[in-house]
Amino acid sequence: MEYTTIIVMLALLQYMYFTVKVGAARGKYDIKAPACTGNDTFERIFRIHQNTCEQIIIFIPAIYGFSYYINPVAGSCIGIFYIIGRFAYYNAYLEDPARRGPGMLMTFITNGVLVLGTTIGVIIRLLP
Repeated sequence: MEYTTIIVMLALLQYMYFTVKVGAARGKYDIKAPACTGNDTFERIFRIHQNTCEQIIIFIPAIYGFSYYINPVAGSCIGIFYIIGRFAYYNAYLEDPARRGPGMLMTFITNGVLVLGTTIGVIIRLLP
């Protein structure tokens, strides 16, 4: 499970990085809290951060479940695609929001595989 924990910590560091980017953009574009609008670039960075928050709450329990019920090395390898997908989403969304699809798809598929794999692993363990 150590590999799984490393991947989760990397995902959390990535999320913290996106958090810092939002704070920096607030200062750069003079967006006073609690406002979330007012500059297109700030809004993109803010949405990247929000979407990552929405995805990470699926990712963390799913990767730990997959790693426990299926295989920790396989779960960790799959988890790497989550991190790559989030960076792809970040870069594409920042450049042109219409191009965010591939990064989002990579994140969604990764989470789907982890959730489905965990569910199957639990069911298999419950069978006599």
